[in-house]
Amino acid sequence: MPSIRHILNRWFRRPVSPAAPPDVEALRIAFQTRYHQFKLLLSANNKALEIMSEIQAALAGQTAFGMTFVRSRCTRLSATVFAIVRHLNELAPGQYTALFERFRQIETEINRYVAPPAAAWEGPLVLPLADVRPAQAHLVGAKMANLADLAKRLGLAPPGGFVVTAAGFARFMAHSDLQTEINRRLQAADVQRPDALYALSADVQQLIIRADVPGDLQAAIQEALDGMTPAGASPPALAVRSSALGEDAAGTSFAGQYRSQLNVSPEHLLQAYKEVVASKYGVTAMGYRLARGIRDEDVAMCVGCMPMIDAVAGGVVYTRNPLKPDEDEILIHSAWGLPKSVVDGGVAADRFVVRRHPEPVVVTERIGDKQMRFVRHSDEGLIRLETDPADRQRSSLRPEQVLALARLAAAVEADQEGPRDLEWALDPRGRIHLLQCRPLEPHPTPATSPGEVPVEAELLLRGGQTASAGAGAGPVFVVQRDADALAFPAGAVLVASQALPRWASLLDRAAAVVTEQGSIVGHLANVAREFGVPALMGLQGAVTALAGAGVVTVDADGQAVYGGRVASLLAAVPRAPHPMAGSPVYEALRQAADVIIPLNLLDPDAPAFDPRHCRTLHDITRFCHEKAVHEMFSFGKHHDFPERSSKQLFTRIPMQWWVLDLDDGLARQAPGPYARLEDIVSIPMLALWEGITAFAWEGPPPVDSRGMMAVMFEATTNRALVPTVRSRLANRNYFMISRHFCSLQSRLGFHFCTVEALVGERPGENYATFRFKGGAADESRRIQRVAFVGEILEVYGFSVSIRQDALAARIEDERPEPICRALKILGYLIIHTRQLDMVMASSGTVAHYRRKIDDQIRQLTGVQPSPAA
Repeated sequence: MPSIRHILNRWFRRPVSPAAPPDVEALRIAFQTRYHQFKLLLSANNKALEIMSEIQAALAGQTAFGMTFVRSRCTRLSATVFAIVRHLNELAPGQYTALFERFRQIETEINRYVAPPAAAWEGPLVLPLADVRPAQAHLVGAKMANLADLAKRLGLAPPGGFVVTAAGFARFMAHSDLQTEINRRLQAADVQRPDALYALSADVQQLIIRADVPGDLQAAIQEALDGMTPAGASPPALAVRSSALGEDAAGTSFAGQYRSQLNVSPEHLLQAYKEVVASKYGVTAMGYRLARGIRDEDVAMCVGCMPMIDAVAGGVVYTRNPLKPDEDEILIHSAWGLPKSVVDGGVAADRFVVRRHPEPVVVTERIGDKQMRFVRHSDEGLIRLETDPADRQRSSLRPEQVLALARLAAAVEADQEGPRDLEWALDPRGRIHLLQCRPLEPHPTPATSPGEVPVEAELLLRGGQTASAGAGAGPVFVVQRDADALAFPAGAVLVASQALPRWASLLDRAAAVVTEQGSIVGHLANVAREFGVPALMGLQGAVTALAGAGVVTVDADGQAVYGGRVASLLAAVPRAPHPMAGSPVYEALRQAADVIIPLNLLDPDAPAFDPRHCRTLHDITRFCHEKAVHEMFSFGKHHDFPERSSKQLFTRIPMQWWVLDLDDGLARQAPGPYARLEDIVSIPMLALWEGITAFAWEGPPPVDSRGMMAVMFEATTNRALVPTVRSRLANRNYFMISRHFCSLQSRLGFHFCTVEALVGERPGENYATFRFKGGAADESRRIQRVAFVGEILEVYGFSVSIRQDALAARIEDERPEPICRALKILGYLIIHTRQLDMVMASSGTVAHYRRKIDDQIRQLTGVQPSPAA
């Protein structure tokens, strides 16, 4: 009698059609198509990571960058990440289409920060200065707005003249599509190269100077000029001064970076206007904007046109000493003629220090040897004349004029509620004219002993004035003409005879500044303080004494120059923040980077590892890379195609390793489920495997009670880490290989990592990347462990980034041999750093393992760790 089981089997049995044999050739073609898309995805992924590294390096303050850099990198990155998404969807059609919408959302957010703002420079093309109000600084620039406001508030003689406004500038630049052509040239130029910056500057300035002024702007300028000329009188000669948006602002003075045209005849006013506008693209101005992170599109060049003052004397007043802001001092610098010789540092000016309370009193008076002066030419422009010998060492100001300037300075500071830098001129009738008023930033000098000579240093020079506090060291480089600036190396000490404003374009590369002439109130000194570059000025004989001196240390606070690097002085000076920090360009990149760089998708097995949780472009690249690997591994299984199915590696190591041959990673396709090591011909896998098997793992390190408790606590809070719980986090070690490519996805115990490498004959394409996360201990020890691994990798040439307990490392652009050495190191670390997180609280144990690891890596690769280890 048949059993019940036999009856049921017959009852439920249904005829099943035999499966059709797979079309092997079609499957090969399908796999090759997938593999092609996979290779394209990997290439795009590497490009994306390179661009992200460039963005991170820029934000770290290693180099100055402009909006051209910001926009080009964001645009290239967006295009590259879009390509990654497209390649994944072509590799696995219809499975990841949600990524496109998520990408668009992130791209839109990035564009909010980096897209050019719409200019809102609307208003009259020209405004009389008498009609300017403080709220119109956005239309006339801070320089002209401040002058007009001060005259009204302090009861000074109102400045005559007018301003060609930001609206006038926009009208001029829109004429003949001038701004579009300038933008095209800006985008094409490599402004990081000095020679390219000089060439671009000359090109753009000539473009502006040759341009026509539109008829409506010409008419508005002529009407304003007629309005400042009394009936029957000849139009006055003019001072045509820059008043750009952003100029004379706190922290970004643009001191001396733009051009002023003095003693201009009315018939040449339009030409002078164009030359001042063109100075927006002078080398010094472009270099300043680049270093300070100011966007080109934010700077409209407003131009003030005022009657020219026939100055008997002129100079600069600081309402406070910027190096000693707590002291009640007013600094007055004066010379014969126009103030140009003072602000350009071309003359030994008279110097007065005035205490303001209870009544102004001169406490220090030093009369300089004023050998030359600038005065109006009888026809047009300026002329430099030798000062009459009887006047050279005679004070350019009478005592009552010094006190009058001090009272004016105190009144301005009280009105403006902060220290100010004033440029002034004295006319033949003894009246004081304010020409400029800008915020004066305090840069206090540290409390040190300025006269003390370090015992280990050779004193080369002593004297001069501290123009910018601090100390700096580097090789001496003497600049005498513009051509010298092209060769000025980063980290050099700038030495010059005159403190000319044009040397300001070198300050972002200079370690320190020493000049024979100049003072604390000059334009170069002002910009040096903004950049945090130590400056010592008025040091006679500096060029002759320091030329060829090699490396020197400039102690600006101690007013001395020493031979070599004086470590004690350099260590005592805090490093100034990067001048771009907080700037519009820096903030645009930082904000964009917030939706580019952070990696939130760390665990491929977590429920949140899906397109909806991609919050950054880095998340998208990580997701696409992980899924691309998964799709390649699953092809043979899902399509019943053993030729492209993963095979278990036959090895004596008591761990499971699986291999998927993408193309030519195996010398032969052996039948069955196993691959043998002798059949592996993948160059990067063999190097990685050599590191994995070089030294037998001695087992977990001895763990103290605190380390064991940390492991037990973590296991109770994360059930996926408990070995007895079934989880997709079970041990998995998968190689995907071709002859020159390898991708390893590894899970050893509580740790998981990925390695990817390309090793070929073209060094520019070679790379190895490593990602590492996890651990059995608490978060604090896991973080310490990735820092430990990161330090080791940095010693051997990897670039490393760490976020919490996740590490990413990369090495690239190397010949095959260095990449293979790097892969041996990675293979070794994968095996020998697991479970070290449990002993991270013991410094002695950590030091022991560090010595052991360094020794075994040296045996493995023949490479000694650097002294930094």
